Amino acid sequence: MSDDPFSDILRFTQAETLVTGGFRAGGSWAIRFPVPKTIKFFAVVKGSCWVTIDGEAQPFRFETGDVGLLAAPRSFILASDRNAAPVDAMDLFSGAGATTAELGDGDDFAHIGGHVLLDPLSGRLLADILPPWIHIQASSPQAMNFRWLLDRLVEERASELPGAQLASAQLAQLLFIQILRAHLKTATDMPAGWLRAMGDPRIAPALRLMHGEPGRSWHLEELASACAMSRTTFASHFRRVSGVAPLTYLTNWRMRLAERALREEATPVAIIAEALGYTSESAFSNAFKRLTGKSPRACRTAGRASGPHAARKQANGHLSLPKAAISIEARE
Repeated sequence: MSDDPFSDILRFTQAETLVTGGFRAGGSWAIRFPVPKTIKFFAVVKGSCWVTIDGEAQPFRFETGDVGLLAAPRSFILASDRNAAPVDAMDLFSGAGATTAELGDGDDFAHIGGHVLLDPLSGRLLADILPPWIHIQASSPQAMNFRWLLDRLVEERASELPGAQLASAQLAQLLFIQILRAHLKTATDMPAGWLRAMGDPRIAPALRLMHGEPGRSWHLEELASACAMSRTTFASHFRRVSGVAPLTYLTNWRMRLAERALREEATPVAIIAEALGYTSESAFSNAFKRLTGKSPRACRTAGRASGPHAARKQANGHLSLPKAAISIEARE
């Protein structure tokens, strides 16, 4: 494992960002997009528009360089004129393989959009913690890198250079990471959870230690000392931002690593148990069943029966388990 918890979780969920299309428009126009099946992102690269999302009380104004991330299953409308009758996006992009479209003269507005694919099972770790809607304005300090990324995305999609498809995918992935970073810095009402914990500099040293060596028998005093806090202050603050106690967070992360290994690898259960710090297979199995509701072998059988994952695996998607043989019977 690495000592970069945020990267760990993105790899664990197999988050993969794809640019899927865009359109240009001029004059008065409006487009209704269907409920997305995945996390949807879009950006305005030229001009401005109104964004009306089902379930939101008021529309949002998007200017050039603004980026939106829609994690909730809601349809939405992009429009230059809020009174214009929207055309259906499915009809607009109905041509075989069509990924771009033009409304009117196409001179006033340009949009680019895509999806974030996640592993159907482990991806819930990210999907369930995101707010329904994130709007990052180009005028915000956190959006400094967006303009460069959007310009490069437009260039790559318009070019016929070798590797343009892969370059676009890598740029889109960087855009997604920047959106999440901006959200961590600007959100004021983020609920307790791992995402909020990732943005808290006070507990960052402890998170790096636990993710760097998840099989080590970490003690509360060690983690608190790394954060320059007393044991009591550290435990209280960690629980307040993450929603769980520090060693509970560690155990939960270990079980997620174990579940992933059981589903995708042929590593024996005893080896997984040892790598995650358990002194016996039975101790690990009991802990795994207590947290997941099923035995390790049942988890492995279910993973094999489910077949290939819907989300494409990244080349570096596997999370190698650390080699350790240390008991995790730590006490808070």
